[in-house]
Amino acid sequence: MLDEPSAGLHPADTEALLDALARLKAAGNSLFVVEHALDVIRHADWIVDVGPQAGEKGGQILYSGPPDGLRAVAGSHTRRYLFTDAQDAVRPAARTPREPTGWLRLENVTRNNLHGLAVAFPLGVMTGVTGVSGSGKSTLVSQVLVDLVGAALGQGAADEEGDDAMDLEREADIPTVGHIAGALHGIRRLVRVDQKPIGRTPRSNLATYTGLFDQVRKLFAATPAAKKRRYDAGRFSFNVAKGRCEHCAGEGFVMVELLFLPSVYAPCPTCGGARYNADTLAVRYNDRNIADVLGMTVDEAYAFFADEESVARPLSVLREVGLGYLRLGQSATELSGGEAQRIKLATELQRAGRGGTLYVLDEPTTGLHPFDADRLLAQLDRLVDAGNTVIMVEHTMRVVATCDWVIDIGPGAGEAGGTVVAAGPPAEVAAVKASRTAAYLSPFL
Repeated sequence: MLDEPSAGLHPADTEALLDALARLKAAGNSLFVVEHALDVIRHADWIVDVGPQAGEKGGQILYSGPPDGLRAVAGSHTRRYLFTDAQDAVRPAARTPREPTGWLRLENVTRNNLHGLAVAFPLGVMTGVTGVSGSGKSTLVSQVLVDLVGAALGQGAADEEGDDAMDLEREADIPTVGHIAGALHGIRRLVRVDQKPIGRTPRSNLATYTGLFDQVRKLFAATPAAKKRRYDAGRFSFNVAKGRCEHCAGEGFVMVELLFLPSVYAPCPTCGGARYNADTLAVRYNDRNIADVLGMTVDEAYAFFADEESVARPLSVLREVGLGYLRLGQSATELSGGEAQRIKLATELQRAGRGGTLYVLDEPTTGLHPFDADRLLAQLDRLVDAGNTVIMVEHTMRVVATCDWVIDIGPGAGEAGGTVVAAGPPAEVAAVKASRTAAYLSPFL
């Protein structure tokens, strides 16, 4: 059983993976693979497609059988991407790459396998950084670029999550050698949109992270019942003693210790998992209490708060990034990396109009179905159109083909890499024979 074995692999490395899997199968073994990469799916002898959507709108076996039979399943999103005759209909339309509004030049970069490297990143466009696994892409983008720009802006390492500072699994500090040539024209802010959790405790959830729960609590505080009882917005926070259930301290569950077995968690016997005390739950907005709202999906909440722009606007953005199936109160600990990343992106999209922000993403489509990857790309385009810059490390060639600029690092891995093999619009990079990425990129242009 393998869970997305191709995640984080360059197409050249995926070919080596497929060879290894083929040898395992030839030796008489059975392979069960959960996978989103189309190149891997095409090598399957049997496909089980689950859907049709996500969350409660999914969970159905749409198809189980030989690959070619999936062509006839109209409700399958996988079918739309898997077969060449259908792929053209969903591939982002070809367009002329945007012109850079400026350049961010790094010089004398030295870290890991990068030695005295000079590289120029275009501003005001979307850049994809490619190369075989271990070539130095993440070192350049997620470490060097973030360190140098963060230091120039006074943001340190630009970590958005406060808990990261105490993460014992973080890589030991390695000094970055190098400097930015010239001024940071047009860059006022640096944001890393990664797949790290949006919180490390059950108290963190989609509603609190995005800030929309602040607006929901204000609506409840403005109801006649709340005013009569003199409840303010803080009353409707499960983190505040006056409104939460005291038995579970607003957690919604309690730990049950078993004598010879690991402890388990069960719904709070006092509030039944609602998190709030009875007096708080007595206040209703449009016949729903605050716990009912936290139990809604984004889609349900969007319909419920359709007339409240302050709540409907962030909910609309969450739907646009494909998270309509998540519940507002769903614990951060239950979210996948891809879901956490899209929540962060949705939060940023509400600020996108400011412009002047540099967004850094490291393999943003890892763990995403091509359908979700396309929705992610559409939102990244919105960020660029709003006057921001997007730089992402990426291995999925159909995604790289939609970028305005490509920087290919290599040619090999480790000390055989660490140089800029090619840089330019995707069509130019695809024509560079020295690039191991070129052959995989050209079919998508």
